[in-house]
Amino acid sequence: MNSLPTLPTGNSSFEKIRKNGDIYVDKTRHIFNMVSGGDYYFMSRPRRFGKSLMVSTLKCLFEGKQDLFEGLWIKGKYKDKDIDNAFNFEWEWKKHPVITLDFNGISHQTPEFLIQGLSLAIKKIGKKYGVELIDIPVKEQFKELIESLFKKTGMPVVFLIDEYDKPLIDHLGKGDDALEIAKKNRDILKDFFGVIKDGDVVDITRFVFITGVSKFSQVSIFSELNNLTDLTMHKKYAEMMGYTQTELEHCFAIHIDAFAREMGIPSSDLLLRMKQYYNGYRFSETDIKVYNPFSVLRAFGEQALKPYWFATGTPSFLINLIKEKEWYPPEIENLKSTLAIFSVYDLETLYIEALLFQAGYITIKDVDEELYTFDYPNREVKTAFIENMFYSYTDGATDCARFILLSKYLRTDNIELFIETIKSVYASIPNILESHRDEAYFHTIFYLMVSASGVTAHSEVLTCKGRIDMVVEFKDKVYIIEFKCGRSSDEAIRQIRSKKYADSYLQQGKTIHLMGINFDIETRNISDWKHELF
Repeated sequence: MNSLPTLPTGNSSFEKIRKNGDIYVDKTRHIFNMVSGGDYYFMSRPRRFGKSLMVSTLKCLFEGKQDLFEGLWIKGKYKDKDIDNAFNFEWEWKKHPVITLDFNGISHQTPEFLIQGLSLAIKKIGKKYGVELIDIPVKEQFKELIESLFKKTGMPVVFLIDEYDKPLIDHLGKGDDALEIAKKNRDILKDFFGVIKDGDVVDITRFVFITGVSKFSQVSIFSELNNLTDLTMHKKYAEMMGYTQTELEHCFAIHIDAFAREMGIPSSDLLLRMKQYYNGYRFSETDIKVYNPFSVLRAFGEQALKPYWFATGTPSFLINLIKEKEWYPPEIENLKSTLAIFSVYDLETLYIEALLFQAGYITIKDVDEELYTFDYPNREVKTAFIENMFYSYTDGATDCARFILLSKYLRTDNIELFIETIKSVYASIPNILESHRDEAYFHTIFYLMVSASGVTAHSEVLTCKGRIDMVVEFKDKVYIIEFKCGRSSDEAIRQIRSKKYADSYLQQGKTIHLMGINFDIETRNISDWKHELF
């Protein structure tokens, strides 16, 4: 282990990573293209996806710290056909004054704390450059800092703003009082960021880069900075954050081999598992998928495949919103929407689709002209998100933890134990959903518990003859499941056969299991079931 290259786990400082000799996945080609093509940019990515490291890298570039970039693309010859303006632009390596505001470190529990935190951050930057700022309104302080830095250095100013929306999103889903705080914080940010669009400031600005998780339309960065380019779903920057398959295999080759040896499997098998667990994020119409960098680094560090990213923040607000809006959870798998919902986004207008995508719980699966299809990006997110939903929907049922055995029972063809386990889970659910005890309710709970057990499960699978209620796939077998409510399991099996649901799987060489399950509304459980081989 001591001979392995060091990993930058939890480190978002470009300077420290380079000085420590940690592995750095070179993204400077994309930075070069971005800076050479414009001056004002915004980019949204899920948490722990490399936003802060990107800000830190830009800071070092604009501070002219050439030595940190030895061996990286941006220090080489610019003859890349994929780079805009590659033949008439070279990195200037001039030292600019850089204003970096990281809202992870700025207090925002109340509007008063936010104003105070902004003032302290501005004064700290001023002190670094030998500029003393007096106690005036924070907006005026900001403008005074910008103008003073320009006068002192004679160079235009660079603005790097990280997680700008944290004072807003941290207060969502916590009640009306918290929402009022978010609204007041929004107004403060609107006033504060309005300085950047001031004509006097624009004239002395070199570059602006803003990151966040969400794009709130009523914050003045977006409503008034007309020349701000949003890179969030721009195809040229789809891989600027996150690791591509090529980057993973090239930069982490030694770690891949060591991890595979630890697990006692070939490196190719490990790569396949890592792809299933952590890859799959797609941010544009171009089919480019990337890995979550946080989970990859933690997996190599611990030499174990676990839900590292998901564990750093639970989506309670989103799950509660899904329940409140009476969404049907299985539909998240193939969610369809247009891009319109991503352009109208404010505290009073929250679209679940946009929230799920921007937070990283779903990603682009397919694009058909202007219609986008979304799905869970990978196994880590799907299993953990569904497990959280399952516990939320069952309201703390005592026997629910047994769901984890379901994948084992299906894998070993132990159908009786599979059904008995499901029945015990249904029986333990508090009787709190009297008005929702229909087929959709039973289907939802069934889908959540089976999917959360870790199997590859799909709901509402479309065929030429209709929709299969549920399909569970293994390497050597597939289960086709049909649900009924107040009918019979025989009827469910007859439907599977009459509509030829199995036809789509005949060419795969797998054993095909048919399962009909009937629910009883009064007992709130499975009343009869039937299993056959096709």
